[in-house]
Amino acid sequence: MILEQYYIECLSHASYLIGDESTGRAIVVDPRRDIGEYLDDAKKHGVSIEGVINTHFHADFVSGHLELVEATGAWVGFGEAAETDYPIRRLRDGEKISLGEVELEIVATPGHTWESISVLVRERPGATPAAVLTGDSLFIGDVGRPDLVNLGEGSTADLARAMYRTVHEKLLTLPDAVTVMPAHGAGSSCGKNLSAELTSTIGEQRATNPSVQPMSEDAFVALITDGQPAAPSYFSVDAAMNKRTHPLLARDHTIPELTAAQVKAELAAGTRVLDARSVDDFAAGHLRGSVNVGFDGRFAETGGMVAEVGEKIVLITYPGEEQEAALRLARIGSDGAAGYLTVGPDGVFPAGLAELVQAAPRTGVEELDELLAADAVTLVDIRNPGERADGVIPGAVPIPLAQLRVRLDQVPAGKPIVVHCAGGWRSSVAASLLRAQGFENVSDLLGGYNAWAETHVPA
Repeated sequence: MILEQYYIECLSHASYLIGDESTGRAIVVDPRRDIGEYLDDAKKHGVSIEGVINTHFHADFVSGHLELVEATGAWVGFGEAAETDYPIRRLRDGEKISLGEVELEIVATPGHTWESISVLVRERPGATPAAVLTGDSLFIGDVGRPDLVNLGEGSTADLARAMYRTVHEKLLTLPDAVTVMPAHGAGSSCGKNLSAELTSTIGEQRATNPSVQPMSEDAFVALITDGQPAAPSYFSVDAAMNKRTHPLLARDHTIPELTAAQVKAELAAGTRVLDARSVDDFAAGHLRGSVNVGFDGRFAETGGMVAEVGEKIVLITYPGEEQEAALRLARIGSDGAAGYLTVGPDGVFPAGLAELVQAAPRTGVEELDELLAADAVTLVDIRNPGERADGVIPGAVPIPLAQLRVRLDQVPAGKPIVVHCAGGWRSSVAASLLRAQGFENVSDLLGGYNAWAETHVPA
C-alpha cells in the first residue's frame, strides 16, 4: 500500500495519494491546484491516478480535481449530497472502492458540511482499517466548524448536531489504532484548536481531544459554535468555485517581472499591490498604497482577506520568492497576479519609484497608554473572538482581520488609528490596508497585545 501525505504550511492543508503497488492504481484525496507533486510521485511509484476524492467542498482553497482530470482522465468523487456542474461519482456511505488489494471505504460524516465524507483505508479487503482520512470532520485536537459555508438546507446548529453524531456514532467507533489523517492542521480557520501534529490515532483523539469527550449534544453544539476564528470573505467564493467548472491552473504558471514605470502605472490605476516582505522591512520603506502581507506568514489566506479573488495584483517580494508567492495566491483561486518587482534585504527600490517610498508609522505601548488616557486615538483590535476571550485592551474596537476589508465603514473616523493583533504581523497587514483604503494617520502597535499585556492587567 502507498499512502503519501502532502502538507503545505501556508494553508495548513493536507492532501493524500493512496495506491496499490500490485495493480498500479491510485487515488488522490483533497488535492490542491498545483498537481505536479502528485503526478511525480505517481510516476515514481509506478501507479496511475484513476480517481480524485474530495471529502467536501473546500472553502479555504481551490481544489485541484479539475487539473487532475485534465492530466489523467480520472473520475471525481464527492459525498452523495454534493451538487456540481461537472460530472461526479456520488460516493455513498459504506461504498467500497477497490484498487486491488488496497481497499477504500466511504463513510458519510456530515457536520462541517452536509456532503462531507471520510475515507477508510485498508491494506486488504476485510482488514482492520490502517487509516481514516477525515477531511474536515475530525481534526487532531478539534472537530470541523459547522459555520463556514452552510451549503444546502439547514442551520449551523443542524450541522453541529450532525457533527455530534458523526463523531460519536461513526468515527469514535473505529479501533483505537486507526491512524487519523485530516485535511488541515494548526492555523487553519476551519477549526479553533487544531494541533501542529499531522497525524494521530483514534485512541489518542478519544483520550485528548476536548471536542470529542463525553458530553450532551447541546453542550457539544455550544462548544463548537463558540469562539471560532472569523472566516475570510474569500471562503464563500472558493467554495462556489469548487462546485463549478472554472479555469485551470497551468502547470508552468509564472508571472513576469515589471519595470519601475509599469509598477508606477499600476499604482496610479488603483491596482492592488501586495508587499510580501517582512514587517520590519515594510515599515522601514514601502510603496505608498501597498499592503503588507508577509511571505513568512499565512500569505495565501491573508492575501485572500485583503484582495478580492480574481482582482489584479502586483507583488513586491524578496528576490527568488516571486513565483512561489504567485502560486500561493493561485491556490486560493486568486489568479490575478499581473507581475512582480523584487526588492533586496537592503530595502532599496528602483530610482523611478523613490518618490513613492514611505515609512510605516508604528506606536509603542507607552505611547499608546498616553494616547488612550487623552482619548486621542481609536484603537482597533483585529484578533479573532477566541483570542479576545483571554483579555482585551480597554476601549478597543473589535474587527477581526478577516472581516476588516468588508467592514471599513465600522472603523471610527476623526482620530488617529492604532491597530493591534497578538504579536504584530497581522496588525501590519491591517494598518497598511486601512492606509491603502484612504484612512489617514494609521499605525500599528509594536509587539501587539502580547507586549501590552506584559505591563498591564488585561480587561
